[in-house]
Amino acid sequence: MAAITLNVTPKLNTKAKPLPCSLPKTLPPLNFSRSSFFRNGALIQSLSAKTNQSRFESSRVSSSSINALHSFDVVVVGAGIIGLTIARQFLLESNLSVAVVDASVPCSGTGATGAGQGYLWMVHKTPENEKWELAMRSRSLWETLARETQDKGMNPSDLLGWKKTGSLLVGRTTKESEMLKRRADELSAAGISAEFVSGSELHSKEPSLLVSENVGAAFVPDDYQLDARRAVAYLEKVNRQYAPEGRYAEFYNEPVTKLLRSDYVGEVDGVLTEKNSLGCKKAVVIAAGCWSGKLMHNLMQDFNVMLDVPVKPRKGHLLVLENFNSLKLNHGIMEAGYVAHKDAGLGSVSDPVQTSISMTATMDTSGNLILGSSRQFLGFDMEMDEGILNSIWERAGEFFPTLRKINVENLRNSREVRVGLRPYMPDGKPMIGQIPGLPNAFVAAGHEGEGLSLALGTAEMVVDMVLGNPLKVDPSPFTLQSRSH
Repeated sequence: MAAITLNVTPKLNTKAKPLPCSLPKTLPPLNFSRSSFFRNGALIQSLSAKTNQSRFESSRVSSSSINALHSFDVVVVGAGIIGLTIARQFLLESNLSVAVVDASVPCSGTGATGAGQGYLWMVHKTPENEKWELAMRSRSLWETLARETQDKGMNPSDLLGWKKTGSLLVGRTTKESEMLKRRADELSAAGISAEFVSGSELHSKEPSLLVSENVGAAFVPDDYQLDARRAVAYLEKVNRQYAPEGRYAEFYNEPVTKLLRSDYVGEVDGVLTEKNSLGCKKAVVIAAGCWSGKLMHNLMQDFNVMLDVPVKPRKGHLLVLENFNSLKLNHGIMEAGYVAHKDAGLGSVSDPVQTSISMTATMDTSGNLILGSSRQFLGFDMEMDEGILNSIWERAGEFFPTLRKINVENLRNSREVRVGLRPYMPDGKPMIGQIPGLPNAFVAAGHEGEGLSLALGTAEMVVDMVLGNPLKVDPSPFTLQSRSH
């Protein structure tokens, strides 16, 4: 179990300079920085480790340097898929005003959202896992969202990259196949349409896939894919519809430097950025991905609430081949070993990086082949590693012989490389809930590679917590209180 060390006893600091006790209750200005949703590999490579490491670092800013004061009901720190869905949920389910603040822009190549593969799969999830209920709720909410867009005359495939592909979790050994048979049975018992398909049946479903007849795969025909970048663009569009009435604003490229409070009872009044002071009358939500731990630690120091939240960055690479015609896939495909690699813990002294490569293969609605995936503990390093890309290609070639005939070096002009940092938690569960000692401060972070699939359920849970609504999913596995000592 992940240890979250908490010291929540507020102490009076008689030497501290009082922070602003109130902020003007004016409507927030519209401060839109246009996001770029499709970034090329060169831009991603240009992001240095130093830049990313300081993404949310705390620094002191005097009140005289603040350009503007704005007041909102809710401030969400982080504009990834988690932060934007939380903002959307507040806007749809309440009359509250919301500000989203981030040190960068969505899908800018620094976090996990824009670098993901986009699968909404249940095939690799386990029903008895504590995240199962949240995953099922999120899946249902994504289905509802896709259906609602269609009912409004929009195409969810164009809008979200939404596609029901079904998914295959493929075994290569007898032991893996036995595990996959059990998994298919467990998924079926939990209400998911699932079956085990033998090697010969698997070949008919995916002719390009190389497997022997004595192995097989778990098959979930109703699993989905979407394009995270398109989904983010859609979420921003929805959120911005509330801007003219003064209920929504974005403050991008503005690192949060401080939390504001009016007294020493622990209530948060707002956040300070390098350019603005953003008041929050109802709540502040930290949804900053792998930067959340360091950010929370730095921001809480002035409150004498000491947090040691063990969320860590876990680096990943994806190789995207644009309009790739040499291989066609009918389903999303993942090797069974992916599950073990995903659940592996922090590296040892002898292997602190703990590099793992496992095959994942999808085709998006534009005909691009997306191959993954890698996992490494390298801090906030964002440099592209050609060696990792070669390993991903070689691993994919073990499953798809067609790829062995192609020199990956010849694909440089038609490729995109995605490098991102997953927010890893040692116990494999995200943090969702109120921060002890700060009654109106909440956190939603640590989803690692499941941010997309758990986003809508997470957003619903956070908003229901803030508004005091009945919760649809048991939050106890995710709260900080349940994992502290």
